[in-house]
Amino acid sequence: MKARRRDERDRRLTRLHESLAPELLRYFVRRTTEPADAADLLAEAFLVAWRRIRDLPVDDHEAKLWMYGVAGRVHGNWIRGRRRAERLAAPLRAQLMLSAVPPADDEALDVRAAVAVLPNDQRELIMLVYWDGMPVPDAATALGIPITTARGRMHRAKRALRGVLSDEPNSTAEHDRLGSFDAAGA
Repeated sequence: MKARRRDERDRRLTRLHESLAPELLRYFVRRTTEPADAADLLAEAFLVAWRRIRDLPVDDHEAKLWMYGVAGRVHGNWIRGRRRAERLAAPLRAQLMLSAVPPADDEALDVRAAVAVLPNDQRELIMLVYWDGMPVPDAATALGIPITTARGRMHRAKRALRGVLSDEPNSTAEHDRLGSFDAAGA
């Protein structure tokens, strides 16, 4: 009995989605600046409908009006959330402007380029340890890997970076193994 009612509710929501989704998407597009935001809001509105399926009116016209009410509340919550985020971010933005990081010198740019060509697992470990200031054991935990694996990975990453950053002719093999510094190699 319950399964039958659940199946019927699922069918009703599916029909409602098929008939109203394009219309509600346009509703959200007209109220947002980014199409992706409109799509997210549409998904949120139908998630609310799914959670409150028992409140969905049986009559199609009433169900449509009910969904527009849900859409309006979802949009209102989104607007309030954006305003709240703006309010919270404003002091941080001001602080960052006051303590702006000086432009990177050539050496720093070279290091960034060398780190960018490391394999993902080595790059993330190097960044956590040297850029975010984590000890290797903590970085290992954050990455979900054993400490011994992190230490070995760190050793290989440092060796690769030394090879790429050194001016020695034998560093070419290491450079070839890592790839070039272009965006495709990252």
